[in-house]
Amino acid sequence: MIYKEQIAEDYKQIQADICAALEAMDGKAKFASEEWNREGGGGGLTRIIQNGDSIEKGGVNFSAVHGKLPAAIKKAFGTENDDFFATGVSIVMHPNHPMVPIIHMNIRYFEMPDDTGAEPIRWFGGGIDLTPHYVIEQDAQFFHSKLKSVCDKYDDGFYPRFKTWADDYFFIKHRDETRGVGGIFYDRLKADENISWDNIFEFSKSLGRSFIDIYPELVNRNRNKAYSTENQEWQYMRRSRYAEFNLVYDAGTKFGLETNGRIESILMSLPPMAKWIYDFKPIPGSDEEKTLSLLKKGISWA
Repeated sequence: MIYKEQIAEDYKQIQADICAALEAMDGKAKFASEEWNREGGGGGLTRIIQNGDSIEKGGVNFSAVHGKLPAAIKKAFGTENDDFFATGVSIVMHPNHPMVPIIHMNIRYFEMPDDTGAEPIRWFGGGIDLTPHYVIEQDAQFFHSKLKSVCDKYDDGFYPRFKTWADDYFFIKHRDETRGVGGIFYDRLKADENISWDNIFEFSKSLGRSFIDIYPELVNRNRNKAYSTENQEWQYMRRSRYAEFNLVYDAGTKFGLETNGRIESILMSLPPMAKWIYDFKPIPGSDEEKTLSLLKKGISWA
């Protein structure tokens, strides 16, 4: 039997391990930390890194909150209970180099009492996705292969199922393009005859720890490449797409705002600078056009 206190403790350790790995990789910037309390119950630790050698702005946030669900969320869950507990780690990294990708990851756990007084209603969720400013196919293949190996340790059906889920979730409908090259995404994952609660928890932690092997490798592959002013302008335009998704579609952003979360932590996912250029059209045959052609659902990367 796993308890919410143990889940929160292990998640907080994963936050610390990831921050140490990112500081070592960047070599210049250090994380600033801020503990906060949520009105209504619980709190968290926000850790922000800025103006580094490779990371322009990033956050690795931990939270463990509890209290009463807002009426709109309670209705969406189809329950009369409004007590809840939620804990998780959420990461977004915005690099300063156009050839280094943006990355997002979160692992989370949610629990609330059952209306009948039986075992609590609970589930795990999470995911990780990659948003390159320029799609480098070898990097996308490396990323997805790493995710597949994590998934396959627990259930060989996880990767194809969660990869499709990510393609569908990280999709900017009003642009008819994916946010990046996808990854994996899952929600309301519960124990069943195929997997125990303990194994789901171990899967969640394995996914969290995989960040340490994945992102520093991608940064180091690309951080010293030459780039032009035009490359950086394109980076700012791709960042604007990232901001659009997070503000219009992202479920975590909506949940945080609707449960009176800490606004600075919720919106730390936004890039430090982005640009919206009217009716931009990439040059035919350019790397920018190639990137747009690869922002599609259903591409097999692993």
